Amino acid sequence: QVQLVESGGGLVQAGGSLRVSCAASGSIFSINAMGWYRQAPGKQRELVADITGGGSTNYVDSVKGRFTISRDNAKNTVYLQMSSLKPEDTAVYYCNVKVLVVRNREIRSLEVWGQGTLVTVSS
Repeated sequence: QVQLVESGGGLVQAGGSLRVSCAASGSIFSINAMGWYRQAPGKQRELVADITGGGSTNYVDSVKGRFTISRDNAKNTVYLQMSSLKPEDTAVYYCNVKVLVVRNREIRSLEVWGQGTLVTVSS
């Protein structure tokens, strides 16, 4: 079993900053990519940013220059620092982690989602 616990969402005014965190725990052999997705009301879930085990990052165009994704491998935690927030950033933010686990003496890949944390940006 692998669990993700997200924290840090909330209400912030436009132009403000917020950081969300996601900690993975459980029977993890190793963690590959970690990322953040978001889903606004009436819209499809979209990738916001992700980071590989080697530290390479990828961002959706709409957040480039404003959001920074990072990870602490010792804590199995991924962070998303959000700055210059806009009302259109309002969404439920979901953590996504791709891990390797041991099952029946075999290493298997597993994709795990967090429960989501709401970020609301007021104008």
